Formats: sequence, C-alpha cells, structure tokens
Amino acid sequence: MVLKFLKPARLLIALLLAAASPAAFAQAFDAVRLFGAAPGEDGGTVGAVLVSSPAYAGSNERWNRIYPLLDYQWKNGWFAGTTNGLGLDFSKDPRTQYGLRLTADLGRQESRSAALAGMGDIDIRPEFGGFFNYNLTREVFLTSSLRYGSGNDRQGLTVDLGAGWSDYVAPRWRLGLGVATTLLNANAMQSRFGVSAAQAVTSGYAEYTPGAGLRDLRGNFALTYIVTPRFLMTGAVTLSGLLGDAKDSPLVRRTSQASGVFAVSYGF
Repeated sequence: MVLKFLKPARLLIALLLAAASPAAFAQAFDAVRLFGAAPGEDGGTVGAVLVSSPAYAGSNERWNRIYPLLDYQWKNGWFAGTTNGLGLDFSKDPRTQYGLRLTADLGRQESRSAALAGMGDIDIRPEFGGFFNYNLTREVFLTSSLRYGSGNDRQGLTVDLGAGWSDYVAPRWRLGLGVATTLLNANAMQSRFGVSAAQAVTSGYAEYTPGAGLRDLRGNFALTYIVTPRFLMTGAVTLSGLLGDAKDSPLVRRTSQASGVFAVSYGF
C-alpha cells in the first residue's frame, strides 16, 4: 500500500527526527517535517506522542511525558504546528524544502533533576532560523536547519544536520534509519553544559566554560505500522553520544544515552 498523501522521504523525516535530539520530541525542531498534505493541497496531522528520554543532555535519570501532535500546512507553503513551528517553505520542487521559520527553545528547569540543583532555570526563548531538506532519491534524504535565540542571553545558535533512509519492508510496515549531529556556538554550549562563576557558588560544581563545537552524534531507528492510509502508529529509538566540550561538562553523568518515542497520528 502506498500512501497517496505522504511522500516516502518526508514520512521518515517526521518519524526519525522526532527522536533525534537528547530531549526527543520536546526539542525536536532540528528538521522541518512537511508530510501532512499532498503537493498543492492543504492538510494536517493530529495525534499524541509518548516520550522517554534523559532528564537533560548528559543525565542518568529518565524523564517520561506525553505531548500533543498537531501540525498543518497550506498549499501556499505556510506551515504551523508542534513539530515544525511557524514558517514558510519557498520551494516548488518536490525534491527540496527550504525556507524560514520561528520555533521555541523550551529551556531547562532546575527542578528536573537533583544534579541541576543550584544551576538555575534556562528560560523558554523564541528561535529564528531557516531550513533546507533534499531528497536524494525516494528512499534517501538530507536535512539541515539553523536556529538562533536560545539561552538566557538569547544568543544561542544551533545547527542541525541529518541524513536518513526509508522504505517499505511489508505492505503495512515502513522502516527507517538515520544519523544526525548538532553544532552549538559558545553561547548555546555555555547555556546547556557550562558552569558560570555564579553557578559554581550555588551548585558546588567547578567553573566550566566550554567552547563552540559538536554537541553529539545520533543514530535513529523508526518503524511505522500503517493502520489505514491516514492512521499511523510509530515507534522510534535514538542512541546518542556526547562529544567534545559537551562530553567533558561537570553536569554530564552519562555520555551515551537512549531516547524512545511512541506516536499515534491521523492525517486530515
């Protein structure tokens, strides 16, 4: 069965990258996933996502929660929703997607883990940026995005790069594999992994000032069961490893981590 309203590569962008970041779906703006409508038509997706992930990047504690899934895209290129933010796809070529968007960095609450005691909260901040996706074939795709504005200083810059493969393994089953990495500027790295002089006093950690660089490397696996052409059930797992200055942060309890996602969605 081939879904008429979903392009194969776009489907896996949706499934794989929802689990691509350390905080999984909660911070899954690392790629734009325009999969809810056929080309030239309006359409959307509604559902729910169950996420199990580390409490924060580098944590050895689990954090389980449920999020609503609601995304909509218009035939003129505009889109809005919980996985893509608000933006505009300028491309008219079905092989590419590129444009501008507004997303949100959801921050980090000190109360999330005892290991964060004295570190203070990282506030929710709007992020401005762009994206570019390219389908090499029907089964292979590349994704990229840039976001700016995270952290309490509002100067965090995040660059996400990913690649994946997707294909049917049975009439109702679709399998996908992917890899991804994230680069942070010094401000974003300090916000998530650094310890300022003031934080060192309140938390007891040694002062730590990381530099810009790669945050992590991730491998993704996703399997989707097509209940009907519009009703999907998806399970996804991401294995990630911190790198460089992020890995050496005194906040890090575990450098290799796993996140899991189970989602149900309905296209309309």
